[in-house]
Amino acid sequence: MKPQPRFTLAATTLDAPNARALAHFYQGLLGWPIRKEEPDWVEIAPPDGGQGLSFQTEPLFTRPQWPSTRSDQQMMMHLDIEVTDLPSAVEHALALGATMADFQPQHDVRVLYDPAGHPFCLFTADGHDA
Repeated sequence: MKPQPRFTLAATTLDAPNARALAHFYQGLLGWPIRKEEPDWVEIAPPDGGQGLSFQTEPLFTRPQWPSTRSDQQMMMHLDIEVTDLPSAVEHALALGATMADFQPQHDVRVLYDPAGHPFCLFTADGHDA
């Protein structure tokens, strides 16, 4: 029997109407440098290596709806991003172009939308929001 090949998750890819614009948002949010940039494809990754994020231009992109409804494009995934200070992290994300979701399901997590409408969560490891 043949041994199973090794699989390594290299990146998570987010579709957007403009890959470059969304990549620059996450570059500012995470502080990661651009690893590769093409007209409709951008990759960012932590400077010390590891899995990064990729962004792909999708001309037919439809913003996801969160919380989900039956009639709108549902969220297929979201990013959970650990921060050291939740209020200042939210302020930084908003300054970069994120928007706060109206519905916040947990007191110690903040749900925001990136400029393309993908939901993402900010949280602290200790679960404190202040």
